[in-house]
Amino acid sequence: MPDPFPALIVVDVQRAFDEWEAAGQRRNNPDAVARIAGLLKTFRARGAPIFHIRHEGTKPNSSFLPSRSGYAVKDEAREQPGETVIVKRVNSAFIGTDLEQRLRAAGIGTLVICGATTNHCVETTTRMAGNLGFDAQLVRDATWTFDRIGPDGDKHSAEEIHAMTLSNLNGEFARIVTSDDVVAAFAAK
Repeated sequence: MPDPFPALIVVDVQRAFDEWEAAGQRRNNPDAVARIAGLLKTFRARGAPIFHIRHEGTKPNSSFLPSRSGYAVKDEAREQPGETVIVKRVNSAFIGTDLEQRLRAAGIGTLVICGATTNHCVETTTRMAGNLGFDAQLVRDATWTFDRIGPDGDKHSAEEIHAMTLSNLNGEFARIVTSDDVVAAFAAK
């Protein structure tokens, strides 16, 4: 029997990324956080499970140390009472946490994944979700990343990195969907 509702996995929507942008780093998908807020509203309205993933840095200069302003969750994505918060210290929300156990105990087989950044914690969590046998759906317009310099010194735009990450995950690890697809699926239930 299929899950009555999927679980929303909201990865690392923390203020550190605003600080990176303020420091001049360029990102794609400027509306991603608004779309995440919309997904949260949809899941909350239906009483569907929500898991907030928060990154806690371990290096002394990390923007994600609990003692730093970047650790805080952006207001639009803040958890409400009763919603699960899972703190991770590596890229995957499944490593060193009880996320998998919580999902299995609740009989949840479908995960709708969004957050930051596309090619780091979102990708790693999505790959592991697929490897663990979950029906993973990555919401392409509710995740974002930043421009990067490759090991060869080439510049790669956030748009290129985002598109390549989605291409790598598509079909093998996850289904790539839009926030409208997710909302429409709820409307059909």
